[in-house]
Amino acid sequence: MTDLDLRLVRYFTAVAEHRHFGRAAEALHITQPSLSRQIRRLEQQLGARLLERTPQGSRLTGAGEVFLPRAKALLRSAAQAASLARAAAEPSRITVGYTTGIIVTPAVRALRERFPDADVRTAHVDWTERTTVLPELRVDVLVTRLPFPTDGAQVTVLYEEPRALVLPVGHRLAGKESVTLDDISDEPLVRVADETWNAYWRIDPRPDGRPAPDGPLAEALEDKFELVASGQALAITALPRAGTLRPDVTAVPMHGVEPAHVVLATRAEERGRLVAAFRTAARTFLKAPGS
Repeated sequence: MTDLDLRLVRYFTAVAEHRHFGRAAEALHITQPSLSRQIRRLEQQLGARLLERTPQGSRLTGAGEVFLPRAKALLRSAAQAASLARAAAEPSRITVGYTTGIIVTPAVRALRERFPDADVRTAHVDWTERTTVLPELRVDVLVTRLPFPTDGAQVTVLYEEPRALVLPVGHRLAGKESVTLDDISDEPLVRVADETWNAYWRIDPRPDGRPAPDGPLAEALEDKFELVASGQALAITALPRAGTLRPDVTAVPMHGVEPAHVVLATRAEERGRLVAAFRTAARTFLKAPGS
């Protein structure tokens, strides 16, 4: 019998989905050499080669094609087993994850009042980890903004937020009541490593088919605001709450742009009573700022 390391299985599925070791390593937040070593370990455990490198990236071998759907099913089954075990355990426990700029306190307070004996925890989640905390079982629910991958997750839209342009206080558009995409047609916008994020938050391509002008790459939220403050690029974000921006940048609402959506995500197979109760509380108590 082969005892498979689920972490290695997850690494394999990431490479298989990205078709590229470098992009998969970025998504997993590990180095490419480390990822390559882990894949070799899995192949040694299985006694079969799963992936082949190509000039364009990587591709599945015949064995890899057979293993991939079973690997995904294995990860789903493991997550479901852990979820069901937690739901049956006493005392009850739930960890609520949330990303920057989102307040979950009203729903968490309501859940604690309803289940005073439950262990209700909260955990801030860096935006770069939003796609991994649920499958890795680090949180039971996550309140975040779209875009968010729906594979293996149940996603509920909670509310909308207007999108805004973040720019230096001395910029020509600072102080305007609103701006449009035409106003920034030639302005570079900050990029990140996540292409899905770029497409949504940079509105790339634009409605007329033109690409959004590229700005420098940012690895963290603080980097993004530093790039904006120094005049190297602009950024589009959800309209910030008052007092949350640094003093050398400002935000101007965007006109003619679809609002952002704040969502609650859980593992699709999650059936715990606390998760169901938190979903109800979130729909009731989590609202857009100012509503």
